[in-house]
Amino acid sequence: MATKALARDQIRESLLDAMDSLLIRFGYQKTTVDDLASEAGIGKGTVYLYFDSKEQVALSCIDRLHERLIAKMLDASETNDPALTKLENMLYVRVKTRFDYCSNASCLDEMLAALHKELVIRKVQYHADEARILEDVLARAIQSGELPDCDAAAVSESMILATNSFLPYSMRTSQLGSSEELEVKVRRIARLFVLGLAGLPAPVPTH
Repeated sequence: MATKALARDQIRESLLDAMDSLLIRFGYQKTTVDDLASEAGIGKGTVYLYFDSKEQVALSCIDRLHERLIAKMLDASETNDPALTKLENMLYVRVKTRFDYCSNASCLDEMLAALHKELVIRKVQYHADEARILEDVLARAIQSGELPDCDAAAVSESMILATNSFLPYSMRTSQLGSSEELEVKVRRIARLFVLGLAGLPAPVPTH
């Protein structure tokens, strides 16, 4: 049974990998279930044993991206860095992980548009998951005296809302700029939050 479950997981992952690859080569609209089957090296009928449609494969790719993002945020939350550094890094990670995925698929905008209704529902859960990790870091830092008392839930929600403007479904992938430009912008927003939490004055612009 364990072997069969592993095989099923491998086939499912192969289909998600196939979709990611085909998005880069063909774009979402031109990719078909036949293409997915061929890319994954399985029969078309096998695809339907795992997914009802091409849309479900694409949504599962985005779910997988979210799972990987959560793992990265959790890793960042468990370092020995000061809480303020953790929060800044976690906010950057939540944007950069999505940026990297989108930058590899120039036609991702059409997929996000096609799946908009489903993504609206999913985004609520995605962002709640991410906010909980930020909230946990805030709560631990408050409890240890590293940060002054504040409403950790409200602050974490505000951090999510502030950095949402840099996510692919808020901006077209072509508007996100280079990785370097994005990092400067996201870290600037993150530092405004962390400086405010620490009660420190914002740095004086040098130009």
